[in-house]
Amino acid sequence: MAVNLQKGQRVDLRKHDGSSLKKVMIGLGWDAAKRESGGLLGLFGSKQVQSIDCDASVFLCSNGKVTDNNDIIYFGNLKHPSGAVTHMGDNLTGDGEGDDEEIFIDLTKLPANYDKLIFVVNIYEANKRNQNFGMIHNAFIRICDCENNNQELCRYNLSENYDGMTAMIFGEMYLHNGNWKFNAIGQATHDNSISELVRRFI
Repeated sequence: MAVNLQKGQRVDLRKHDGSSLKKVMIGLGWDAAKRESGGLLGLFGSKQVQSIDCDASVFLCSNGKVTDNNDIIYFGNLKHPSGAVTHMGDNLTGDGEGDDEEIFIDLTKLPANYDKLIFVVNIYEANKRNQNFGMIHNAFIRICDCENNNQELCRYNLSENYDGMTAMIFGEMYLHNGNWKFNAIGQATHDNSISELVRRFI
């Protein structure tokens, strides 16, 4: 059974038999919330879904910090030079069921100097489009074991009110005493781009 995490909860990342993970898939998903829109003379209301382009990214950190542009994996840089991290591409709308964006991580290829992976999502051109995370619901991050048919190990569903917020630090994988753990962060920010998010970790 997958573990459903609460905000701030930490969990060991291991296979269900207790052995160490080698290859994991990070799935991130969200849906645009239906909003009331005025009809004829404002007399009739209808619910419409506005497309929201969210971008998932992962920052590879050494001693907890990002030290190189190549360590920022996002829609414009889909694969880390080490081959350890691969972003499967951009979803422009959030439409559809399940994961909207997926990031694959081969921990056996990850160079030893990396001790933390930070997973973030920002709304593309949020300020220009007047969009925020209050217009999104059903947002989640989940971690799956690629060597076991993508069996879900843990999931964190965001449930707070994020009106006015334009980006989200979903969670982090980090090394502790030689073992990988996951921390469900769920910290919303006003950052308007990936570069603004990265500055928090430089």
